[in-house]
Formats: sequence, C-alpha cells, structure tokens
Amino acid sequence: MRPRKILIANRGEIAVRVARTCRELGIPTVAVYSSADRAARHVAACDEAVSIGPPPARRSYLYMPAIIEAALRTGADAIHPGYGFLSEDADFARICAAHGITFIGPRPEVMDLVGDKARVRALMADAGLPVLPGSDGAVPSPADAEKIGAEIGYPVIVKAAAGGGGRGIAVARDAGELREVYRATTALAQQVFGDGSVYVERFVPAARHVEVQLLGDASGSVIHLGERDCSLQRRNQKLVEEAPSPLLPDDLRRRLGAYAVAGARHVGYTGAGTMEFLVDADGNATFMEINARIQVEHPVTELLTGVDLVAEQIRAASGERLSLTQEQVTLTGAAIECRVNAEDPATGFRPTPGLLTVFRPPGGPGVRVDSGFAQGDRVPPDYDSLVAKLVVWAPTRAQAIARADRALAEFAVEGPGVATTVPLLRALLAQPEFAAGTHTTAFVTDYLSRTPAPTG
Repeated sequence: MRPRKILIANRGEIAVRVARTCRELGIPTVAVYSSADRAARHVAACDEAVSIGPPPARRSYLYMPAIIEAALRTGADAIHPGYGFLSEDADFARICAAHGITFIGPRPEVMDLVGDKARVRALMADAGLPVLPGSDGAVPSPADAEKIGAEIGYPVIVKAAAGGGGRGIAVARDAGELREVYRATTALAQQVFGDGSVYVERFVPAARHVEVQLLGDASGSVIHLGERDCSLQRRNQKLVEEAPSPLLPDDLRRRLGAYAVAGARHVGYTGAGTMEFLVDADGNATFMEINARIQVEHPVTELLTGVDLVAEQIRAASGERLSLTQEQVTLTGAAIECRVNAEDPATGFRPTPGLLTVFRPPGGPGVRVDSGFAQGDRVPPDYDSLVAKLVVWAPTRAQAIARADRALAEFAVEGPGVATTVPLLRALLAQPEFAAGTHTTAFVTDYLSRTPAPTG
C-alpha cells in the first residue's frame, strides 16, 4: 500500500527533489528542518514542516528521536531518508519499523550486510563478482595489515568498513607507510562513523570509477539502468558524473550490468542502489562497494532513461512491483552532471558559506538544475557545500559537453565571500583528456598539480 504521507528526513536539493515526486504521486509531504534551515527551500517545497533542533546535524538531521516524533506527530507513515545523514543507518530503519513507519530503502538486514564494506567483499565474491585481492573482513592490527600488504603487493588502500562519501580512505605505497596509514584511518573511521574497523585491498592507480544503477522489488525482481562514470573526482569526492561511461567496451558494459544484478539478488536487495566498480587500464573490472541509497548523481540516469528513481523507491517500499522490466529499459543519448559547490578551489577547496545575493540558474533545452537554494538564501556553514547540481542531456557526448559548458557559463552564483567550483568545472570539461574520454580517477589531482585552480 502506498504511503498516506511521507516525511523527508533530509534537507537541501535532495529533499526538494523527493518532494516533487511525492507531489506528482499525490502523496502529502512533511519537511524537517534545523534552526539554520528555517527559511530553506525544502521547507517551502513540502506540505508541512517540523523544527527538529539546532544547526549541528547530530542534534537535528541525525537525531533520530526528533525525526520519529515529527513523523508520529504529523501522521507520516513513511520516511524517505534521501542520501547522507540516516539513509544507510540500519538501526534507524529498525526504529521506523518499530513505530509502524515505512523506511523507504532496503530492509535493515540487507543494509547491515552491504554496509559492512569489508564483509560485502566476500558476499560479492560468492555471487561471482571479481573482487580485488585483499583482506577477508576487517583487519584487527597494523601488523596484520602489513602481512596482507606483503601478500598482495603495494600500493594498497586502507578503507573504513563503515565508510561512505569518500571518507575514511587512504593509500599506502610501501610497508613503511602502511602502519601510519592504518592508525590514521582507524582513528578517522572511529571519529566519523563510530566504527574504527578497516580493511585492506590492492590499490588500482589511475582507474575508471564506474557505478551501475540498480532497482529491486519485494517480488525478487532486480534490474539495472545502465552505468555512470564518476572518474572526475578529487580526494574521492565526485565533481562530474556522466552516462554512459565513455570508451567502455560493449561486452564489459553488459558484464557490469550482469554483475550488479547478480550481486543485488545475492543479498536480496530492494529499492534503489548502486554497485560500484573500478576498471583498470587493461579493461579489468573489480567490485568496489554497494551504496544502499539513492545517489547524488541519480539525475544522470533519469535523463538517460526517463525513469523517476524516487518513484521507483516508493513503489518498492510499498510492496509494489517495479514499473518496468529489464527489457523495457532504454538508454538514449548522453547526460552529464556537474556539482556546483560553495567552495574555493584556489584555497584548497575551502567552503565559502554566505548570502547568495545573486542566484541565477541556467535553462534551455536539455538542462536540469536541482538545488535547495534561491537568490536571497544563505548557504549555512553547518552542512556540505553543495549549492546545486547542473545536469544536461544531449543526443551525443560531444553535444552534452558543449551544453554543460554553456549552462555553466550562464550559471550566476554570487555573494559576499562566496566562491564556487563553476570555473574549475568549466576548465575540467575543456581538457582534451575529458573530451577524449580517457581521464581516470587520478586526472583531477594531476591537473591541479600542474595548473592553478580557477576560482570565481
């Protein structure tokens, strides 16, 4: 049964985006907001709004009692968590169920399985997916990490088992570095995720980061909606995403889709999620992780397929079948997403919160802008610096690149002390390596090492 009312346990552009689909489905919505977001766009986008605490996320958007109370008080019988915050918290999903509230996401036991990034490696290997050489589960000590490094060879990468969002990841290029990298990563993982467990696997330098969009329902149906390329990133933080992935051979493209579906079926996955892979210079693909939520970059797939991923999440959580089969999935053209952040690339990507005295998004054919801000709003210092996602579609990749550059040139974001990543994004799109589709995860770091970062 479809929810009667959905509380959106998030903020910013993703809360606005979820509210829009709910309105099209005829489902009333409830916004929650911290005192820093009292006048935010997502509050106005919903039918009701409830204050849940002061600006720090741990006392508002991460504070489960306040969110559950808001749902019960307003009669919301379902919660959409968006991405980040509580979206991959299995305990929160269990608490929702205990209060008779539908959590719009995978089942808690599935979230437990895929959320342990050390354990899920073994599960995916059992499902027939290629997995990088590395540890079997969490690594309990630096000495154990060194043994694994000696067995699989350097460089190695140390990752937080409970990590996400590109945090809790560090590379060790030899045994001398590994001990310190292990200590630093476990400390960061404990601080950020409340779990200091880490695992070790072989590091693949200069790889392609390719993820496959998944959808599953309670009947056991699992489909994929093609792949996205997320290789243009800095310090594991994505800057530009596109679909389809350029220069990916068709046979590998098909294999990645089959791997993703097989892995999702193996764990009983329902709802929207992504299976992430690394593709090395020789075209070898290896499993990296599963994200049990909707992704920031999901609009790329929506523009390519015409499928509303949030609507499919709601259907799956309601016990309904997906609205399409694998045979009905059609991918047309090319799409690119650029993340416009309030950051200054010239000062190490320092966040630049502040009042937006000018906020003029672009328009025109094939242009979509998802944002939680408007002119006169203030970007608060308390949360991530994402101001907007600019997403474009065109019949060919070359046309999509040209359209993205044109739209970025039109995008005016100004305010006292506010800088954005727009000039950097335009510079990256203009690089010959990006035009040729030969860039890898090392590209942005290499580019910034030889070129002053543009700012504006």
